[in-house]
Amino acid sequence: MKEQSFDVWAAGNAYERYMGRWSRLVADEFVAWLDCGDGLRWLDVGCGTGALTSAVASQCRPRLVVGLDRSAGFVDSARATAPAPACCVVGDGLSLPVRDARFDVAVSGLVLNFLPSPGAAVAEAARTVRPGGLVAAYVWDYAEGMAFLRHFWDAAIAVDPSAVDLDEGRRFPMCGPDRLRSLWSGAGLADVDVEPMEVETVFAGFPDLWEPFLAGQGPAPGYVAALAPSARDRLRDTLREGVPVRPDGSIVLSARAWAIRGRRIHTGTHAAPWSDAG
Repeated sequence: MKEQSFDVWAAGNAYERYMGRWSRLVADEFVAWLDCGDGLRWLDVGCGTGALTSAVASQCRPRLVVGLDRSAGFVDSARATAPAPACCVVGDGLSLPVRDARFDVAVSGLVLNFLPSPGAAVAEAARTVRPGGLVAAYVWDYAEGMAFLRHFWDAAIAVDPSAVDLDEGRRFPMCGPDRLRSLWSGAGLADVDVEPMEVETVFAGFPDLWEPFLAGQGPAPGYVAALAPSARDRLRDTLREGVPVRPDGSIVLSARAWAIRGRRIHTGTHAAPWSDAG
């Protein structure tokens, strides 16, 4: 089975328990870091279940915020939770249905590494902001900073060595500061800044950690869904042995994301030439 076949994005509620609850924590830090003024027009590319769209709508007093995602199921979830003046629609981040220079800020949370051409996506986002406008995003540090996924893939590889090729730390080398800088520079963006953001992922107990992997939303849960029951049980038991459990049964791990921002400086109607960074 090909790697991409495990990347399923359809059920918003299942994704929320697996990853959305942690993305919302980072979204709040990310929006505070951007420190944008009131009354701006925002575009959230790959809005998912609305974590970042909601943070912008709640914290930034925007004139307009549009969330866009390819998954109709995720858009439905975002519409149900994002406060006014947010508007969420179905659309493709590689071909945004937006005219040039329509927005002041274009953002994206936890999406770039899943796109087939992230450099094109950044250039497309840059096209939609006015000269001087901001293009910003954040992605998980899958290789070193996303602890519960690191524990998961270490357990998966211990049980099934062929899972090494599915490990998100291996699959997504662009999720680090140098590769991200290359993407932003390649899209003609200036004043590029990269910042780590770390939150705690607190699980009430092992079931709170394990059960979201059974819902099939995302690469790791997609991998679990494809396993035979006996292999799934071995993975569960190996993961349970590997995670640190506190005396009260809780599991507290860290999750680091890399955030990046840059400004559009050119005045033409099209984004600058771009190149993908690995």
